[in-house]
Amino acid sequence: MPKVNSVCIIANSTKPESIVIATKVEEYLKTLSIKTVILSTYESSDSLDIAYDTDLVITLGGDGTVLSAARLVAERGIPILPVNLGTFGYITEIAKEELLDTLKAYLEGTAAVSRRLMLRVTVLRKGNKVFNATSLNEAVVSSSGIAKVISLNLFLDKTLAGTFRADGMIVATPTGSTGYSLAAGGPILDPEMSALIVTPICPFTLSYRPLVTSDKVVSIEVRENQRAAVVLTVDGQVPFSLEEGDKVTIEKSRSRMILMNSLKRNFTEVIREKLNWSGDLHA
Repeated sequence: MPKVNSVCIIANSTKPESIVIATKVEEYLKTLSIKTVILSTYESSDSLDIAYDTDLVITLGGDGTVLSAARLVAERGIPILPVNLGTFGYITEIAKEELLDTLKAYLEGTAAVSRRLMLRVTVLRKGNKVFNATSLNEAVVSSSGIAKVISLNLFLDKTLAGTFRADGMIVATPTGSTGYSLAAGGPILDPEMSALIVTPICPFTLSYRPLVTSDKVVSIEVRENQRAAVVLTVDGQVPFSLEEGDKVTIEKSRSRMILMNSLKRNFTEVIREKLNWSGDLHA
């Protein structure tokens, strides 16, 4: 049974009910003599100070709220209970009506927990590290303009896998396989797998296809003579401008994100519902 003395609730204030729900959870935790801190956030870029004695984080919002929290707490091994107050969430599969039951199950040591792969993203410029971040969903190298083709070299470990002309390249985790990568034609992976998905965005040559790799380090090099500005984006929230010659290295992080799963549905049921795999026609 996990020992929980301090809980941090991150409430996305763009969702009107988030503070109301946070207050109700705080009242419940007080009856158990568990210290509770409520942090209100409006943007994914908001700076949040999560105390080091925190034993559990509860997010109230959507997938974006979870992604922001994951980058803050993954290296500290703090689990997240993600509650969906949005309209379309894969990571936040726990409905608000399930929050207290899931929380009680965790405190009793009976909750379903998933350990998710995260990425370590680094940018090397002329041999110097100029950027690093962790990511739960994906890292994307793309043109910063609309419909602008860029040229990239793709390496698996130290072997050149190919030169791509495309709108960009996505490197996603299994958790991120249901996000931007899926929209770009990538496969869906079970979220507890340990693999990386490399998905080109609108490649200029149709032979370019998504690639799944298990243990390779993926590197994307920005070639010279680009006709558009190039940007790296981590989890759709953290941008970094790239220069010609920069090399973006994406590899498995040693940290795993600990997420609580719904007590009422599993991953297969979630994607069946979200993707309308009912066998019926949908206009």
